[in-house]
Amino acid sequence: MRKEIISILVIAIIAISVIPTAFSATDNGIVITYGETTYNNQNYKSIVDNYFASKGYGSSNVQGEVITAADVNAISSGISGKTYNSNQIVSCALVDMTQNNEITVEVDNSITTITPQMYASALKSAGITSGHVYVSTPVTATGESALAGIMNCYEEVTDVEIPENVKQAANDQIYTEAAIVENNDDVSSEELSKLVDDVKEEVQEKNITDHDTIVTIINDYSTTYNINISDSDIENLADTIQQLQEVQDDANSYKEQLDDAVNNTTSGFSIDGILNAILSIFNFS
Repeated sequence: MRKEIISILVIAIIAISVIPTAFSATDNGIVITYGETTYNNQNYKSIVDNYFASKGYGSSNVQGEVITAADVNAISSGISGKTYNSNQIVSCALVDMTQNNEITVEVDNSITTITPQMYASALKSAGITSGHVYVSTPVTATGESALAGIMNCYEEVTDVEIPENVKQAANDQIYTEAAIVENNDDVSSEELSKLVDDVKEEVQEKNITDHDTIVTIINDYSTTYNINISDSDIENLADTIQQLQEVQDDANSYKEQLDDAVNNTTSGFSIDGILNAILSIFNFS
């Protein structure tokens, strides 16, 4: 009997040692990022926590991270020229990687500009194609700065860092689309998101990096969908899509690392399952 117990312990130690640890940063594969304004205001934080709770997530069981104005400004200042102070970062995000068949995004009604489709498109541009994302804010906000928090969630959950140039390109996509929608009352977020996705798809399929060619493709789709945007908006959008295409190799590399992390973590291993199987061999209970 003593030899059998020792054998069990040895097998268990070996089994546990080979269990994937890709989600070591968050054992349950879920992270919330709070904008620092929201995090420092108990009323605001309660509103956001209640929203996430309505989706089945209790904040006490989920790791929380804080996104600061400095974090957002590091991205936005080089794209839109906007800078934010510490009382302007209200957007919050939750990422659940246990739901990872495909990427899905839910946005609460307080987000006024950025749609679920826009977030999903920007995340796919960065190589992120799985996970369930929720975006919330306690007060009305455009939602532009939330992408920084969402990406932080993915890094925390998987312990895989997104390349900076890929982050910059994906955020550029969000800021550019937001500016076009805000400057054109007759262009809806949904219409623009569809146009951008179709242009990106054609550019990627044909591996186009030439700016003028991308401008022509945007103009063609604008005509097809009867979307009227200015020449300057088209130029800015072409710059953004050109940048996305130029970082595509890095985005694909990140996607491979992310997929490996997800697949390893969801392969069905668990300590309890392994120990129960071992014990059942010896008819222990």
